[in-house]
Amino acid sequence: MELLRHEASTKLYHALLLYGEGEPEDSVIEGEAQLQMGRFIPLLQEVSAFINRCYEVVKLVMQQLSALYTGEKGPSKIINVTDVHFQVVYERLAAVLAVLITLDNIILNHATLKEHWTLYKRMLKSVRRSPEEFGLPEAKVRPFEKLLMTLEGQVLDGFIFQNCVQQTFDQVDLNISVCKNSVFGDEFTTNIRNYLSQLEAQIGDGQEIADRQDLVGVFGLYVLHYHVFHAVDKKTFKLLWDLYKKIPCFVLVGNVVWYPTDFLLNTLRHMANAMDKKAVNAVVTSRLNWLQQQTQGLLSKEQTLHLNVSVWLVRMENSLSCHRKLTDEWTVRQQLFIQGLQFAISIRNLVTLIMNLHLTLQKPMTKTSVLALCHLVELLKAIEHMFHRRTLTVTTSVSHCIQFLCMSLLEVISVAKKRLGSERKLNDKKLDVLSALVLAENSLNGPGTKERRLIANLALSVCAQMKVIREDDLNAIHQAFKSLEVMCDLRQRLQEACNCGFLYWHRVIFPTYLSDICENSYEPFRLHYMFCALKDCVPALERARHASSAQVLLQSFSKEIMKHLKENLLDVICLHIETDLRLHIHMHLQLDSRNPFRASAKPLRQLSAFLKLRPIRFFDSDVNVKSYVEHYLNKTFYNLTTVALHDWKTYSEMRTWAQRKYGLNLIEAHLPSQTLEQGLDVLEIMLNIHVFVSKYLYNLNNQIFVERSSNNKHLNTINIRHIANSIRTHGTGIMNTTVNFTYQFLAKKFFIFSQFMYDEHIKSRLIKDWRFFRENHQQTDQKYPFERAEKFNRGIRKLGLTPDQSSYLDQFRQLISQIGNAMGYVRMIRSGGLHCCSNAIRFVPDLDDIVNFEELCVEEGLSIECQRAARLLDDVISNLSKNFAEGTEYFKMLVDVFAAEFRNPKNIHLRNFFIILPPLTLNFVEHMINSKEKLNKKNKLGAAFTDDGFAMGVAYILKLLDQYNEFDSLHWFQSVREKYIKEKQIQQQQTTSKVDEKLQQTMTLTVKRLDIYQQEFELLYYSLSSARIFFRADKTAAEEREDINKQTAKESPDSNGAVVSNNNTSNGSTVD
Repeated sequence: MELLRHEASTKLYHALLLYGEGEPEDSVIEGEAQLQMGRFIPLLQEVSAFINRCYEVVKLVMQQLSALYTGEKGPSKIINVTDVHFQVVYERLAAVLAVLITLDNIILNHATLKEHWTLYKRMLKSVRRSPEEFGLPEAKVRPFEKLLMTLEGQVLDGFIFQNCVQQTFDQVDLNISVCKNSVFGDEFTTNIRNYLSQLEAQIGDGQEIADRQDLVGVFGLYVLHYHVFHAVDKKTFKLLWDLYKKIPCFVLVGNVVWYPTDFLLNTLRHMANAMDKKAVNAVVTSRLNWLQQQTQGLLSKEQTLHLNVSVWLVRMENSLSCHRKLTDEWTVRQQLFIQGLQFAISIRNLVTLIMNLHLTLQKPMTKTSVLALCHLVELLKAIEHMFHRRTLTVTTSVSHCIQFLCMSLLEVISVAKKRLGSERKLNDKKLDVLSALVLAENSLNGPGTKERRLIANLALSVCAQMKVIREDDLNAIHQAFKSLEVMCDLRQRLQEACNCGFLYWHRVIFPTYLSDICENSYEPFRLHYMFCALKDCVPALERARHASSAQVLLQSFSKEIMKHLKENLLDVICLHIETDLRLHIHMHLQLDSRNPFRASAKPLRQLSAFLKLRPIRFFDSDVNVKSYVEHYLNKTFYNLTTVALHDWKTYSEMRTWAQRKYGLNLIEAHLPSQTLEQGLDVLEIMLNIHVFVSKYLYNLNNQIFVERSSNNKHLNTINIRHIANSIRTHGTGIMNTTVNFTYQFLAKKFFIFSQFMYDEHIKSRLIKDWRFFRENHQQTDQKYPFERAEKFNRGIRKLGLTPDQSSYLDQFRQLISQIGNAMGYVRMIRSGGLHCCSNAIRFVPDLDDIVNFEELCVEEGLSIECQRAARLLDDVISNLSKNFAEGTEYFKMLVDVFAAEFRNPKNIHLRNFFIILPPLTLNFVEHMINSKEKLNKKNKLGAAFTDDGFAMGVAYILKLLDQYNEFDSLHWFQSVREKYIKEKQIQQQQTTSKVDEKLQQTMTLTVKRLDIYQQEFELLYYSLSSARIFFRADKTAAEEREDINKQTAKESPDSNGAVVSNNNTSNGSTVD
C-alpha cells in the first residue's frame, strides 16, 4: 500500500496536473489539443491499471481484516485478536483511499483535460466515418472506441473513490462475509476514532509531524465504513465535520484544494439531507473568515517563525559542532532533527494553504502577504540547506539516534518478556503475546528498514492486549516508536516537507518578490533560496506526458522565470548602476539646494551587495549578476560611444569609476576616438546629401567643401582628412553606401534636368540658336557669338523670376552646380578612402611581398582558432593592399549607369544641352563676380569665392551625352577671349584720345571690369578642363567601346576560361 502511494505521488499526480501546460498564451495551433491527448492516452491507461490495483488491494485488506476479526460463531481463529488494534494497517489503507480521492479531485478540477478529451472523441467520430482516409483499418477503430469509453467511465467521470467503496467485498464462494461482520465494524470504528484523535491533536500546535493527507485518508475510511457496514457513527461524523474550524481545506497536490465538508456532503447523501442549511452556510463563511484572519496575522506569524528557525539554525550548528555526554548528545540532536522537520511541515502547510485558498476563493493577495509567504519559502529552503550542508554529520547522528531509540525499546521489551516468562502457566493468549515480544525484539535488532518497523509495530499491537507492559512504559514505547519512524524516514520526510514544487502554480508572485529584493537590497543572498525552491518544480515538470518532450515545459518555465529575473531585477540593477555612474561623472553640473531645510533627494540604492552575490544556479545555467551588469555596461558604453565618438572620454571615466566603486571590470571599447578637426561626419552627409550639395561649395583644386553661409562667425569646411577620419570610424563599407545614396540623389536631379530641357521655351530657343550657328558658322569663324549668348541670358529673364529675383537659367545653373557638388563629394570620398587605407597599410613593411600568416600557423601546428585568426588577418591585409593599390573608379561607374539612358533616342531633347552652355557659363560668371564682390561688403549674404561644382556638373553631363566634341566645335571660350580683347583694345584707344579726367577714370574702371570678366572666364575654362580629365574627355563613346572590346579580347584566353574582373567594393556594397 505504501508502494501504491509512492507510485501515485511520483508518476501520476504531476503528469495529470500538468496536462495542457506549456501552450502558447496568444494562440493554440489547430490540432495540437488532439495531439496532446493522443500522447496522453497511455498515461490514462496506466491510471486505469493503477486504479484496478488499488481496488484489489482495498478489497483484499478488508477481507483479511474481516477474517481476522470474527465473532464466536465464526470459523476457527488463527490468533486471538481481542482488544488488539492493528492501527498501522488502517493507516496504510487510509493512504490508498487518499490517493483515490486525490486522483478524483485532480481530474474533476482539470477543465483543459475535459475539453481536450471532448475534442479527441469528436475527432475519433470523424475517423470512424472514413478510416481509410487516415490509413487505419476499420477493425481497430471500434476496439479503440471501447477503450476510450472504458477510460472515460473509470477515470474521467470522477467516480474513482466512489467505485472503490461501493464494490462488493463479500465473497460467497470463499465464505467471506465482510458487510455483516459486526465485530470487524466495531473494530473499524475504533481505529478510525483512535487515528483521528491522534492526527487532530497535532493540528495547529506547531508540532505537526504527520502529513495532512493522512486526515484525507481518515475521511475516506469513514465513508468506506459507511458503505460497507451501512452504519452511521454520528459522533465521528461530527468530529470530522468540525475539522473545518481548524482547517478549512486540504491541499492535496499542486494547486488542487479539497474541502472535507463538501466531500462528506457528496459521498453521504443521507447526511447531507439531514444537515442544517445554516451549518452548511457557516462553512463557507468560516473559510473566508479563516483566510482573513490568517492574512492579517501572517506578518507576525512570519516574524515568529523566522525567529524560531533562526534560533534552531544556531542550535543546530552548535550541536553538530560540539561534543557532550554521549546519551545527552543523541537526545539533543534527535530533538533538533525532529524540531527542524516540524518547522518545515508547519511552514509548508501554512504557505500552501494560504496561497491555494486565495486562488480557489479568487481573493487577491496584498503585496505584504506575498512577501511574507516568499520569506517563509526562503525559511523552508534554509532548513533544507542546513541538513544538506551538514549531511555527513547528520547521517552519522541519525544512525546513532536510531540505535539509541532501538536500545530504549529493547530494554522495555526485555523487561516485559522477563515478566511474562516468569509465569508458570502460559495459555494460548500469553504465548501469542510472548511470541509477539520475541518477534518485536528480533525486528528491532537490526537496521531500521520499513519491513522491520512494520513487523515490530504489528507485534507491539499484539502485546498491548495484555497488561504485560505497564501503562507508562506503553506510552514511552509509542513515543519512542513514533520518534523511530521519524528518524528512519527523516531524509524522505524532510524532502517532502521542503519540496516547493507548488510554486509552479503560483509563479505570478515571482515578479513582486524580485521587485522587493531590488528595492530592499540588504539581503540579496535570499535569491539563492528562492531559486532553489523554483528548482523543485523540475522533477514534476519532467513527469509531463502530453508534450512532445518534457524539455518543452522545462524550457518554457525557464524562459518565463529568466524573463521575470531580467525585467524586475537584473535590468533594474543595470539601469540604477548606470544612472549612479552618470550622476557621479556629471556631479560638477549639479547645484546644491540653497535651502538648508529642504529635504534631500531620494538616495540611490546600494547595489554593491548584488555584485558580490555568488552565481545563481538555475536549471542548466548560472546567472552571474556581476557578469550581467558588466556585459550591459560594456554594450551600452560601446553603442553610445559609436553614436557620439566625442563622448569617449566620459565613458572611459565611467568605466574607471565603475571599477573603483563597484569592482566591475569593464572592457575598453577600442573605438577610434575623434580628432579635434573631425568635421562633418560622412554618415550625416550621406543621409542628408540633398541639403549638403545646396549648402556647401566645392573647390576643385584644393579638394575642399566650404559652407555657403552660416549664422556663426565662421564657415565649416570639409577636406580629405575629415573624410578619412570618418571612414576610419565607420569602415570602408561606408564608401560604397555613400555612392549608392549619391546615385539615388542624381537620379532625382536628372529628372528635373530633363524637364527643364524639354520645356518648349527653352527647347525652341536652343534649336533656333543651333540653326543660326550652323547657317552662319562661316561668317562667325566657327565661333559661337558672344552677343547671341548674352541675348539668350537676358531674354530668359522675361519668362519670369522667383521671389529672390532668380531666373530659370539661374535655377538651372544651381541644379548643375548641385550635380557637380555631388560628383565632387564622390571624388573626395575616393580620395579619403585612399588616404585612410594608406594610413592603415603603412605598418606593412613591403606591399610587394606580403607574408601569408595562415600558412605559417599551419606549418607551426598551431590551434584551429589561431589559424582562423591568421586567415582573417590575411583577408584584412589583402583587402587594404587591394584598396590602396587600385581603388574604385566611382566616376566611371556613375557615368556607365546613366550614359545609356542619356544617349537613348527617346531623350533626344537632351542633345541640345551643349547649345545652352554659352549663356549658362555667362550666367555663372556674372554670378561668381557678384558673389566675390559681396566678400568686401558688410552684408555678406550670398558671398562666395569658389563654386567649382558647376564645372564638375557640366563636365559630367557632357560626358553622359557624349557631347565634348560638339561643345568644342562652338569654340566658345575662344570667342569670349577675343570679344574681351577686342573690347579692351577699343577702350584703350578711347583712353589715349581723350584727356578728360572723369572720362579717363570711367574708361579705367571699364577696362578693369573687362579684366575681371575675362579672368573669371579663364578660371571657368581651366576648371572645366580639369574636370573633363576625370571623365576621360579625350575619347568619345565609340572610342571607349573599341578600347573595351580590345581589352576583352586580350583577357579572354585566361587559363580557367574566365575573364578576371577588377571589383574592389568593400563590405559587400554595390552601386546599382
